Order: sequence, then structure tokens, then C-alpha cells
Amino acid sequence: MIPSFGTRSAFLALLFSAGIQNVASTISISGHYKGKVKMYLNTTASSSSVGSAYFITNEPTGNYVVAADIGSDGQLTLRSAYATGGIGSHVVAAATGVTTGPDGLNSQGAISVNTASSMLATVNAGSHTVSLFKIDENDSANLTLIGEPISSGGHFPTSVAFNDAGDTLCALNGGSINGVSCFHVNQTSGLQVIPNTTRYLPLNQTTPATTGAGGTVGQVLFSADNTQLLASVKGLLPGPPALVGYIAIWDINQSDHSLSEDYMPITPPENGNNPFGFTRIAGENSAVIAADTNDGFTIFDFTDGSKSSSVDVNTLGAICWSSFSPKTGNYYMIDAGGAVFEVNIDSNLKGSVVQQYNSTNMVGLFDGEIASLQNNDFLYILAENFSTIEVMSLNGPGKAQQIQSLDVASTLMAAGIPISSSNQGMATFVKSK
Repeated sequence: MIPSFGTRSAFLALLFSAGIQNVASTISISGHYKGKVKMYLNTTASSSSVGSAYFITNEPTGNYVVAADIGSDGQLTLRSAYATGGIGSHVVAAATGVTTGPDGLNSQGAISVNTASSMLATVNAGSHTVSLFKIDENDSANLTLIGEPISSGGHFPTSVAFNDAGDTLCALNGGSINGVSCFHVNQTSGLQVIPNTTRYLPLNQTTPATTGAGGTVGQVLFSADNTQLLASVKGLLPGPPALVGYIAIWDINQSDHSLSEDYMPITPPENGNNPFGFTRIAGENSAVIAADTNDGFTIFDFTDGSKSSSVDVNTLGAICWSSFSPKTGNYYMIDAGGAVFEVNIDSNLKGSVVQQYNSTNMVGLFDGEIASLQNNDFLYILAENFSTIEVMSLNGPGKAQQIQSLDVASTLMAAGIPISSSNQGMATFVKSK
């Protein structure tokens, strides 16, 4: 029997009660005026807050970072919203140039958090910039914009990633000028371009990028040892033009942090073609698991290709996003059609589905991220069609359970923050013990 998020009536009752609770609460808002961030309303952190979850609104009329307190029980309470100083954008249909669908960026990692440096970064796809914030370690829903938004080095940035130390940030661009660029992270002055890190991809794209999985970028990420930069590119078969998907790998010069002039493309094994979001495999320096919209998921071993494999999954829509739970030791692959697949990877890098969790009354599960609290791990997922965040408690291998559906749309609209069904990204910060 497939565990479900619950019956339709029970879910709607939960959704309604969550909405009433949060519309009544106060949300702190900051606005962007002449490059400055100003707090309009103030609230205090919940006494049980142990961290925060963040996403962006990604609206063309103004992009906001939205922060929610994470309680000790893993549940969320909306807390604050911060203008990034840039604007969002949405992918468009190739034939018409009209915005379509709720997944505005076709990516994973639109917002990224580094715990070591307590920094947060986000893309502004419509203004081709990246913004940097400092996280208050004592009140993680309190953010401070550091410096001005900086050019992403291309068009339509869709994903950002910090290195483990949090002193370097790289952005992935997916528009007509596509590729990567990297920046020094200065906690006082903001982002500074690292010379010789703007590297281009040969994608035939537009600005904004065209919708659909094929021929678009997916995510940027550092390798486990921080010596390489990885970016996923989704294939386009049969074309035109025909494009086999791959993960592009640039070497990072450890002296000046520049990137190799050329990248190495690592293509998926047979049946895999559209690597989307991907996650480093725990305990492995050169292996990742990638969501694959064409197949299910693909395991890449960059040092021993014989261990790479594509695993076919009977999806409800398309698997696009991935994350890892240290508690369960498993990976959670999000299907935009309304399901979460829990995947185990053994010591030989063989992957198998442990459990499938269906959401029987929704079709719009999108970006997700896991937070590890003292006693448990929790998975936070944007549910675009309902404009909610779904919270799952990862109680053990094969034992995930939905515990909350948080309405975000009603609260943000009541606060006057532009929002549609195209919220993007998910990142978490957990306070140090």
C-alpha cells in the first residue's frame, strides 16, 4: 500500500486551518528603496524556533525572500519577507513567448544557504542578478541584504551554490547568455567577481528561457571536495537541434579560484537524458544522484563510469528535485506530478526505490529541502498549485509522514507582496546547538 498525504477532505481541512492561522498572524515585511532594505513591521521569533526555511516569490514585479520559522516539532510559521533588490522572471513557451506553468525557473537551487558562514544567496532571474543576505544566527528569519545585487555574468540566472566554507558563490545562467560565473563572498561588502570564472555553455536559448525540461540548465553545485564545479544540462531529443543531456564539470584552481577554460561533459548512462536537480552522494567524493525527467533518477560516478546507472521509475509526472536525509540515509526525489520517491543507494552505488509517497489531491510538488533537527529530519516542499509548503517528518527509512500544509499565498497577498503560483527554491538554516 502506498502511503498517502491523507484523504482529500482531511487535507483540505488541514489546509484551511493552516490558512486561517497564518492569515491572522503578523508577517514582517521589508521593502527595497534606492538599494536599501527597510523593515516595515517587526515580529519576534517564536520561543520554540530552531531555524528557518526560505523560498523566493520570483515575481517580475519584485522578488522577495520569504522566511518561515521552523519549530522544534519541524512545523513552520511564516515570519518575514525581504525584497532582494531585483525582479523575478518566468520561462516562456517557445512557440508563443508567453509564460506558461508554475515552474518559473525549471531549476533546483534558486536560493541557497551556507551554515558555516550564515549567508543566503538568491537569483533574480528578471534582472540577471544575484543577491546576498546575512542570516542572524540567533534569529534566522532576520536577514540583512549585504551590498547591492550583482550581475550574474549572463542572462536568466536560475541556480546558485556556495562552497562548503561559504566564501565562494557560483551562479548558473540559463538564458540566451548561459553558463556559470563565480564570486568572492564578503560578509561586509557583498559579492565580488572572481576573475576567469565566467564560462559559457553552448545552449541555444532565449531570455527568458523557454519552458520544458529539454535544452535547459538544471542546477549548479560544488563537488564534495570543492575542487570542481558541476552544472546539469537537460537533453533535447530528438531536437532540433538534438542534445544529449549531461553534467558539465569545471576544475577549480585552488590558488586563484579560477575555472578551467573548458568543461568536461559527463553524459548519463543509457535511458537517462535529462539530469535536473542533483545531490552529492554521502561518503562519495565524485558521485551524485540526479533527478531525471526522462527516466526517474540517474547515479553518476565521475571516476568509475561502470558504476553509473539510470533507474526507471513509474512517475506521476516528472522527477525533478532531490535532497538527502542524514537520519534515514536515503534520498528524496520529488515528482512534479504529486509524489515523493524515497531512494536508497548501497555501497556499490546501486539505487532502488524504498517507498513512494503520493499526494492524491495535488499535481504541483516542486522544490524541496531537508532540515536536520536534534531528533529528526524534515522535508519541506513547495506545492505550487496550492501555494503551500508541505512538511514531511522523515521518521525513519520508509516511514515519512506528512505533518503540515502551510498556506503561504493568503498571508503574502494580505501583506501586499506580489505572488502567483511560481514561487521557487527551498533552503533551510538550523541554529547551532
